[in-house]
Amino acid sequence: MSYLMIFISAIFVNNIVLSQFLGICPFLGVSKKISTAAGMGGAVCFVMVLSTIVTYLIYHNLLLPFNLTFMNTVVFILVIASLVQMVEIVLKKTSPSLYQALGIFLPLITTNCTVLGVALLVIQKDYNLINSVFYALANSLGFSLAIILFAGLRERLAFANLPKAVQGAPIALITAGLLSMAFMGFSGIGN
Repeated sequence: MSYLMIFISAIFVNNIVLSQFLGICPFLGVSKKISTAAGMGGAVCFVMVLSTIVTYLIYHNLLLPFNLTFMNTVVFILVIASLVQMVEIVLKKTSPSLYQALGIFLPLITTNCTVLGVALLVIQKDYNLINSVFYALANSLGFSLAIILFAGLRERLAFANLPKAVQGAPIALITAGLLSMAFMGFSGIGN
């Protein structure tokens, strides 16, 4: 599969949030403002690519040779949590301003199932390391695009005159459904 097709497919056709429904919690919870959505998207990009590289290497150099592939989910969760903690510690020491800017987003990534989902999908799709990195980058960009678009829509909806029955979570879910349907329009691209 070409790198361009990996990018188009992961960002638009099979968007990790809008098509595969992974990462719904941060998608709904951190999407009230574009600035927080962009911060979360950037943090997810960094951690998803880094964790995909590390989990790929652990899977192919440790789990697969020793026939421990049944442990991949548990090992991947531990690796992702450890990486997030290490990144948080390094950022706190080396770049306090970036650490402050990311704020709560780094710990939230530990429980973001898109990171684990991509690490598992790379193994399931039997990608090599380069394709895995491109796939992780494309999925993180797709996550970022979806959450920023959704945040923009939610900011606009905050000023709309809505009936009480649909204010808050109901209109957010309706909007997420409509956004998901809009991305379905890209489904013919990969064929």
